[in-house]
Amino acid sequence: MRCPYCGTSESRVLDSRPAEEGNAVRRRRECARCSKRFTTYERVDELPLMVVKKDGRREFFSRQKLLAGLITACQKRPISTGRLEQMAGEIERDLKSTMEREVPSSDIGEQVMVRLRDLDEVAYVRFVSVYREFKDVQGFMREIEQLIKKKN
Repeated sequence: MRCPYCGTSESRVLDSRPAEEGNAVRRRRECARCSKRFTTYERVDELPLMVVKKDGRREFFSRQKLLAGLITACQKRPISTGRLEQMAGEIERDLKSTMEREVPSSDIGEQVMVRLRDLDEVAYVRFVSVYREFKDVQGFMREIEQLIKKKN
């Protein structure tokens, strides 16, 4: 592991502990040359998960992109970033547990909608309005009416 400050490959491990719910190891290191400290993460090398978009394109699954969508939907709502990171992790874990290497983007969207509906109705409607590409107010109204029916 090269030091990000001076580039030498000599360092010693000061501390190791589990990270990311046991899916990684966090190592705190100290450079042998410049004595600066830095952190590294060790993870299992997995086959990449591919997302099949509506138009047939394929791209690598991105937890960051998923998290960004959740953050946008929950903007100015009383939901912690930690809870959104946990939700993104749950969705990623569910997708990878299917053992499928390709997953339709619609499956990801459905998982997000189910979780947001239970978490925060406003965030849910925001996400659905973009995901389902509402063209007018009537689409919003239908979705809100369905949400009210399910709540009662």
